[in-house]
Parts: sequence; C-alpha cells; structure tokens
Amino acid sequence: QVQLVESGGGSVQPGGSLRLSCAASGNIFSFPAMEWYRQVPAKQRELVAQITSAGNIYYADSVKGRFTISRDGAKNSVYLQMNSLKPEDTAVYYCRTGQGLYDYWGQGTQVTVSS
Repeated sequence: QVQLVESGGGSVQPGGSLRLSCAASGNIFSFPAMEWYRQVPAKQRELVAQITSAGNIYYADSVKGRFTISRDGAKNSVYLQMNSLKPEDTAVYYCRTGQGLYDYWGQGTQVTVSS
C-alpha cells in the first residue's frame, strides 16, 4: 500500500515561487513514474509534470521553463519547484503514482496565485 502526502501549497503573488513536496510511504520508485497533476473547479485534472524511474521528465507546455520536478530516493519524496507563478497556475495540486490497477493519489494541496 502506498500513501502520498503533499505539502508546500499556499498563497503567493504573481511572479513568486513555491515548492511542493510529496512524501510517500511504500516503495514508490517501483512504479514507472511519479506525477504532479492540478485541478480547478469544473475542469478536468491536468498532468503538469512527470518523472520516470529512468529519470525521463515531461512538462505540460503551460509550465515548461517555470516548473521543475525532482525526486529524492533517500527521502522517498518527489518535489515540484514552481517559479514565475501566474494567476492561471491557481489550482489544487496532486501527487500521483501507480500502474495498472494500482492508482495512488495524495489529498492535494491548494496553490493560489493572486495580487
């Protein structure tokens, strides 16, 4: 069983930065990838960034050049460094991993970008 707990969300002005953390129990690195999603009300959950077990990284076009995903095997954690934040980045951010029938999500952390 895997449990994921996100932290690091909050309120920030446009242009600011936040670092999200996803702490995991269980061996998350046995799964193919760790991902960060975000969701705003009445919209589908959007894949923001992904890091695979091989170290390959994907970013959504909307965050490319501003967000950085990373992982720490010793701490069993994944991070999302978010710079140059924009109001449209406002959302609940979720950490996810899994494969096949195994699909694990954290509870989410709110990020609000507003002046």
